[in-house]
Amino acid sequence: MKLNRLSLLGLGVLMAFTSCNNPYSGVSPELADLTKKAIESTAPERQTALTEVLAQTPKGNREGMAYLLAYMSKNDIDTMNLDLLKENVDYAYKAYNDFAWTKELPKEIFLNEVMPYAVYDEVRDSWRPMFYEMFSPLVQNSTDIFQAIDTVNKSIKDMVGVTYNTKRRKANQSPRESMEIHMASCTGLSILLVDALRAVGIPARLAGTPMWVSLEGNHNWVEVWADGKWYVTEYSPEKLDHAWFMPRAGKADKSKPIHWIYAVSYKPTGLPFPRGRRNNPDSMDVTSIDVTDRYIALYKGQQTEEGKGTPVVIKMFKNAADSTVSAARVASKITVFNLNADPVAEGKTAGPTQDMNDYLTLYVPVNGIFDIQYEAKDGVQTKRVNVEGPTSVILEYGE
Repeated sequence: MKLNRLSLLGLGVLMAFTSCNNPYSGVSPELADLTKKAIESTAPERQTALTEVLAQTPKGNREGMAYLLAYMSKNDIDTMNLDLLKENVDYAYKAYNDFAWTKELPKEIFLNEVMPYAVYDEVRDSWRPMFYEMFSPLVQNSTDIFQAIDTVNKSIKDMVGVTYNTKRRKANQSPRESMEIHMASCTGLSILLVDALRAVGIPARLAGTPMWVSLEGNHNWVEVWADGKWYVTEYSPEKLDHAWFMPRAGKADKSKPIHWIYAVSYKPTGLPFPRGRRNNPDSMDVTSIDVTDRYIALYKGQQTEEGKGTPVVIKMFKNAADSTVSAARVASKITVFNLNADPVAEGKTAGPTQDMNDYLTLYVPVNGIFDIQYEAKDGVQTKRVNVEGPTSVILEYGE
């Protein structure tokens, strides 16, 4: 059958209309298949709403939206607020268009470590517009991603007004929950930092361990991706890969999963991120990858490079009897001298707003007798210690 010119024109318009409204236009076939399956797992009315959200997403942003839908947890794809989801995608691509370092990212890194709307299992709330407005003016003149990371790290505490405190309401607070009460645990602080970094197009994720080998509890922190590799950082850190917990992370026991180091992945991996004694600790809603070997190798390399000696752990409290009370800790300048009165190490003890597992570790070059000089309530004091191996010292500041 022959088609006249008018019919051909009508067919062309129809094909163009269909193509423009194809919700999977601009999405790779493999990702499109995964997204369809995820959407089809929901109730009929939800399927319609999710398909409309994808179709209404600008074609240039559609792959990011499809990625989020394809790998969402069951609870999120069934219940997440779709206006919040659209906002998240819009601002993630805004960062992509605004910052040179984001444009240079491998696609998989951008989709899995910049695009996600959540870090962990926290409440899903609106944080991208808020953090974009806060941090984009600070990083817009950064010469590279490392300078941008450093800027966010150094400014976040003052910008959001949140400090470490064990009196926080819950461990897995969302950014708005933490900012409302101005306090958070290591997990809440890490969620804040990851979200702030992602808001300006810097790949970041939560990492942690369910239990240190030393059995001193658990800890969560942050990893950032730059120049082709992952780096260790934390809320208001010293510098990349030199967090206070590196000596413990570097001694992780690969034979026992409870002592592994895990990094969260938005894309499911089949390995749950450990959540301790909380409900459903083995839930696959938050999955991870095992990064233990990298921490062991990193710490071993640092030890070789720095040639550290014998570790001396130093903690200061108002009174020695309060050595388990976070609020009783005192931040004080510490200097260690040998018997020739030569300074061999110095630092500052952890104060009440630092993580309870964070404490000062200094290294003396050899075993022997050393004088620890410290600032106390009644002035500079000195305590003599005999170091015959790894040593722990508790100092009293005084009431």
